[in-house]
Amino acid sequence: MMKRCGLLVLLLAALPAAHAEAGRATKAEVDAVFDQVVTRYRLPGLALGIVEDGKVVYARSAGELVEGDGHKIDSATLFKVASNTKSMTTATLARLVDAGKLRWDDPVVRWLPDFRMYDPWVGREMQVRDLLIHNSGLRAGAGDLMLWPEPNTFTRADIIHGLGYLKPQRSFRAGYDYDNLLYIVAGEVAAAAGGAPYEQLVRREVFEPLGMRRCQVGQWRRDEVGNVAQPHMRQGERNIPVRSDGEVIAATTMDPAGGVRCSLDDMLAWVGTWLKPAGEGNGWLSREQREALWAPQMPMPLSRRMREWDNSHFSAYGYGWRLADVDGAFKVSHTGTLMGMYSMVTLLPDKGVGFVILINGEGEQARTVLGQVLVKRYTRPDPSLTVAHYADLLAQEDASRPGTEKAPDTSKRKPVKASELASRLGVYRDPWFGEVSLCRDGDAARLHAHKSPMLTGIVQRVGKRMLVNWDDDSVDAEAWLDFPQATQMRLAKVDPQADFSYDYEDLAFERVRGCD
Repeated sequence: MMKRCGLLVLLLAALPAAHAEAGRATKAEVDAVFDQVVTRYRLPGLALGIVEDGKVVYARSAGELVEGDGHKIDSATLFKVASNTKSMTTATLARLVDAGKLRWDDPVVRWLPDFRMYDPWVGREMQVRDLLIHNSGLRAGAGDLMLWPEPNTFTRADIIHGLGYLKPQRSFRAGYDYDNLLYIVAGEVAAAAGGAPYEQLVRREVFEPLGMRRCQVGQWRRDEVGNVAQPHMRQGERNIPVRSDGEVIAATTMDPAGGVRCSLDDMLAWVGTWLKPAGEGNGWLSREQREALWAPQMPMPLSRRMREWDNSHFSAYGYGWRLADVDGAFKVSHTGTLMGMYSMVTLLPDKGVGFVILINGEGEQARTVLGQVLVKRYTRPDPSLTVAHYADLLAQEDASRPGTEKAPDTSKRKPVKASELASRLGVYRDPWFGEVSLCRDGDAARLHAHKSPMLTGIVQRVGKRMLVNWDDDSVDAEAWLDFPQATQMRLAKVDPQADFSYDYEDLAFERVRGCD
């Protein structure tokens, strides 16, 4: 299992041991950073906590559940942790391995006989471990339109079925491309091996034994639980709530990949568990499985930013965790991103330090800057490495990006008349995404995805091209619309930097009938 990453293991073992006493941030220093980030990025809400040597040394929150509603965020407020759920899913699987109910090298088809991939050989050969390390050969985010935007009607059975139609972009186990769908499959494997639904398992194996009392997954009632942060998006100078919760929060198909919500208190308990040395009163997980989760399983690209900002020499994915070296210190981390919610968990095990960032607004750059400043407080204390310093570096990166990587100007647009598309109107079908309608809406033409109701919008023309202007502003990646052949329809991201989960490029629509 480890031969493929043997060089990384040797490199990891060679990292210099860090001293626990080297680098500690004072409360005043962290308060200043916290305030600067909230102000600079105009966040609706932020919660930050730090653990040092087994103790919570910092916990602070600011902002509101919904901007302007007067209900303050505190350490018990629930946030969507998004892809930080993945490490909870792998911990659940590791507990099943410890219990002898599952093996990492079990074929997936042992537990899910209907599982298959586009290449039948890959479907037969894929092991449980392969579900967790982004080595499937699929394009990053392939099939994510079955998960997001929510709500939609795709089921986990749809995910397992749809994987058989998603074409890979490279060979199985040949490289790293971030994947969400296979974590859904992993949740179903856990359910089959553990004898209970995924949501019940993660509560039983993770939340309850670790005292993560406020964490929620599956179906629950908002007002019974209470104190739930809502996601926001920026509109001009304001933070606007989007995709707000109703009274009942339903279980979702994507729960094993990103469906957990936890409070800052819960996440600090999670961090504290991982910073506790294996075998020192930590019987929750065996030493063997703790080591497996943090072992480099799949090499990841070492970005220019990592080399220049962190003097990093390796980057890899474990089971639900990203692994790297930063200024000679071992770093274990993950981020989480959903519309209007951002999270980060970062551990510096050799230094006995970990921290949690939870944001309920558009916080990608805020998360990056805050995480970077905090890491440097422990790995390379330097008064020049400030919020302003890293924010300016991000601005420089954006300014220097080639024009081919920037969103084109689509401001001069106008609706396409349905009569212009008369020969193209109809119902189209993709084998994994299902049916969409391109039909009249008054004088206009509307595209509507039958199983993903938020993907509905009017067709507009920009120069010689057409795009779909989605009705809901929170669907923040417009799509080019093309017809390569008489019965074919294709979509592609207008903004090349849009989130890869808008995987329009994986769709291959064929016309199946006229408009109803």
